[in-house]
Amino acid sequence: MHRSTNVLRSFQRSFVSSSTNNSHALNNRLNALRETMASSPEKIDAFVIPSEDAHQSEYTAECDNRRAWISGFTGSAGCAVVSQDVAALFTDGRYFLQASQELSDDWTLMKQGMPGVPDWKEYIIKDLPQGSRIGIDPSIITVGDAIALEKDLASVGSKLVPVQGENPIDQIRKDRPVRPTLPVVDHDVKYAGQSREAKLHDLRLVLAQKGYEGTVVSALDEIAWLLNLRGSDIHCCPIFFAYCVVTRDHAVLYVANADERLSAQLRSELDDYVQIKSYDSILDDLQSYNKKSSDNNKRFMVDPELTNLSIVQALGGKDKLVFESSPITIAKAIKNEAELNGLREAHKRDAVAVSKHFAWLSNQLRNNKQQRLHEVDAAQHLEDIRCQFKNYVGMSFDTVAATGSNGAIIHYQPSPDHSAIIDPKQIYLCDSGAHYLDGTTDITRTYLFDGQPTEFQKRAFTRVMQSHIAVDKAIFPTGVTGYQLDSIARQPLWQDGLDFRHGTGHGVGAYLNVHEGPHGIGGRQAYSQVPFQEGMVVTNEPGYYQDGEFGIRLENVLIVTRPKNIPYCFGDRDYLGFEHITFVPFGKRLFDTKLLSESDRQWINNYHQECRRVLEPQLVNDNQTLKWVEEETEPL
Repeated sequence: MHRSTNVLRSFQRSFVSSSTNNSHALNNRLNALRETMASSPEKIDAFVIPSEDAHQSEYTAECDNRRAWISGFTGSAGCAVVSQDVAALFTDGRYFLQASQELSDDWTLMKQGMPGVPDWKEYIIKDLPQGSRIGIDPSIITVGDAIALEKDLASVGSKLVPVQGENPIDQIRKDRPVRPTLPVVDHDVKYAGQSREAKLHDLRLVLAQKGYEGTVVSALDEIAWLLNLRGSDIHCCPIFFAYCVVTRDHAVLYVANADERLSAQLRSELDDYVQIKSYDSILDDLQSYNKKSSDNNKRFMVDPELTNLSIVQALGGKDKLVFESSPITIAKAIKNEAELNGLREAHKRDAVAVSKHFAWLSNQLRNNKQQRLHEVDAAQHLEDIRCQFKNYVGMSFDTVAATGSNGAIIHYQPSPDHSAIIDPKQIYLCDSGAHYLDGTTDITRTYLFDGQPTEFQKRAFTRVMQSHIAVDKAIFPTGVTGYQLDSIARQPLWQDGLDFRHGTGHGVGAYLNVHEGPHGIGGRQAYSQVPFQEGMVVTNEPGYYQDGEFGIRLENVLIVTRPKNIPYCFGDRDYLGFEHITFVPFGKRLFDTKLLSESDRQWINNYHQECRRVLEPQLVNDNQTLKWVEEETEPL
């Protein structure tokens, strides 16, 4: 995924710029959907359109971008609810500004998390008329959501109605792309650190210990991790469409066009561990298993937050199953030594690539002022640099390259059709990452290349830096969660009455999805359920965003470790801390040194010395980047 990636990206996003942002086209789609709803056999009054696909993927293939297609909003998180009278789009603080720009007047933006604003579940229960029939696609909604909604809707006389047959959006989307079936490849055990045979053995051991007959694995990154396979069916994600059924003595991988997508050698290797069947045969097979199994003690376990309702229906319904968090989720989150070492090495190479890019960009903007560089040019240059490095596979997400006010759009993405000229005297925010065979990276830096920042910009940047330092230096007992650490991260910003509308950090995969659960640092209730454990990987990315003016975010990737030299051990509890593995200078132009404590200065100077130690040996023949690194890491 080198230069052609941007061609693919432009194609994948083009439906937004070329047609969906056209109010007339959006209005026609809404009308067509409402007609389909009214004429459906189920006679539904409202239809729920989540962002996710059948596997609960955060990022989806174009064929599954139903919410984006019907609404025009392209952010990765959100849910649409369409009734005959109202079209409502629900999203979180990361996307308020973006959604307000992309939605037409036919849509009502519901800013989740703001006072008095319901989420989509509360909305269909409390705001839609009592007695409503709420349509959902059973292949998309999770069984956990379905069970909770059935109960809550019944309390107001409404009903959750799974639509049969084709999704109503797909019925009216005549140009819907086909589902990708790109090559599936082996992920070498030297990077994975554990064979697929050992992983299957560990999963079966858990099933046996708990008395379960088997499990259905639906999450695409869990299947890729379990079987040491990688793909590229979803943009910027090394995964492929599949299901996997694992019992105590058998495993089946459901994947489309296996003969074409998997090499003969890989199919031969997999034959020892899994049977390969067609992707579309999963429901029929589960129904057959349900009919054959009369022993209620031979129950399947499924994760209610990762498994769609149609899977549960095929297995005979909720009463025949056990709902429990997937054991793969936590096993995948706790990296082994091979994965951790791979991540460390990948981040060192990535630091060189990113530093080369920023050195070039700084030089172009400061010394070649006749040249007009657009944000998309900078994003492309960064990708071109990264692809020259060992083990590079592709970008881990579309680069956020944002000058000035665009930086306040938290997940802004420039495109050839919408890309500002970079102003060196405006704050520039760049959030980017890459997949390497030995690890996935994610880094954000915020620079001012020329001119003088305002006092407020310096103060905001320094408070964000102090928030970043607070997380990096945190020491905490086992059992502490990212939900608890989040307030520590925000304290320096709160001192000035500042804050940010996104999480402080998310898990990162080992050459897998750049956003990985179940842990993270933030105010989401889910983070309160998962204590940090040694070997987990998480980002540290506080920020501040001044709408219409600028954005600031500073992001490193951290490994959860056991700190040395802890003098005491109260309550016989172990203590944990973090090791940062990102090494790119934060720069110096935006600091308000009057706000920095001596401890802050020491941390920044020490970090910049680490950057020098990592970068300088790899830059011996690159005077431009060496000079940039030296300038940006001068002691405060």
